[in-house]
Amino acid sequence: MELRSLFIDFNAYFASVEQQDRPELRGRPIAVSPVMSANACCIAASYEAKRHGVKTGTLLREARLLCPDIRFVPARPALYVTYHHRLLALIHECIPTAYIGSIDEMACELIGRERKRPRAETIAHAIKGKLAENVPAITASIGIAPNHFLAKTATDMQKPDGLVVLEADDLPHALHRLQLRELCGIGRAMEKRLERNGITTVAQLCSASSLVLRQAWGGIEGEHLYRKLRGEWLPHSPTNGRGSISHSHVLAPPMRNATGVESVLKKLLQKAAMRLRSEKLVAGRLEVKVKYLDRASWKETVFCNDTDDSHALLVQLSELLSHRPVGNRPLAVAVALSDLCERTGTTDDLFATAQAKEHAPLSALMDRINDRFGPQKISYASSQAAAKEAPMRIAFSRIPDITHEDESFSRK
Repeated sequence: MELRSLFIDFNAYFASVEQQDRPELRGRPIAVSPVMSANACCIAASYEAKRHGVKTGTLLREARLLCPDIRFVPARPALYVTYHHRLLALIHECIPTAYIGSIDEMACELIGRERKRPRAETIAHAIKGKLAENVPAITASIGIAPNHFLAKTATDMQKPDGLVVLEADDLPHALHRLQLRELCGIGRAMEKRLERNGITTVAQLCSASSLVLRQAWGGIEGEHLYRKLRGEWLPHSPTNGRGSISHSHVLAPPMRNATGVESVLKKLLQKAAMRLRSEKLVAGRLEVKVKYLDRASWKETVFCNDTDDSHALLVQLSELLSHRPVGNRPLAVAVALSDLCERTGTTDDLFATAQAKEHAPLSALMDRINDRFGPQKISYASSQAAAKEAPMRIAFSRIPDITHEDESFSRK
């Protein structure tokens, strides 16, 4: 069984990027947070802070108690995207990437002589050398194994700046010291399902039959895991098309009113529509959601006739909002465009009004203006009250295109 995957996981990525960009933070305990509030949480902590017990999800006020000299740093998503592309270029000088897992992890497929351990380790050390030379504050744990799943698992076995190789002879006993939740794809809910099937340790998981795992997962993914644990090569399979495009935002206290809800939702919808057009997609369904402090959340959906036009979507959003409960305390809002398909091959709405048809070219024109003069440079007046709201966020499954985000978060 050959080594076929080299997986790279950047350590404490957001915090490390801040330390790389700001040398005065190096060697100091820092935590990154999207909001500088005692009740906000850390989205990343440097290893100097982690040694005091600060981790992702720790409240800032708790982090201060754990580590009195910690430094809190406002998140700068565009900077993290910029460094992602810079790091990707450095890695490409050593080996091509097969796929990007998230902003801080990527997999490379080994071929030919690279599948021999000495050559694979040489590539890993070359990557580490490139990082040390160009971005010394950013380190990576690298895993090498017969498949991407095991290689990713190996990156978590030695942090920070680790290098772990899992060969056929190491399996499965090398995995037995791990906890179930340390394996990719096993979260709290899946752990409970495994427990109901009598599996509470990784050793039990590795010895379970493919049938048991298929039953536990409720489908083919359980059988895939059975094969991955045994080192079988299963090529990465990207999903067939995007399922939805969505944006959400927790409202700042001044925006927790009817006007704030409408303005922020319209800004989020314009961002989502711009992403639709950039990916040459149209949406068949619009969903809006408002979460309240004093009542159950409100959610409503409408069909939108395969469109990517911001004006048409905003009109439908206004119609949905006319049904929204009033007199309550809103906390967060979200919009989602779904039932997506490629723009090519679709037809315009036969029942669209003349006014709607006149507005259609406006979205493309606004995109061209924003591409040339800066993100969100021009937008509909109805969202101007939210101009400083809903800045860029980085999801685990998507690298944001900073050309479509707010100017205050544009590339450094």
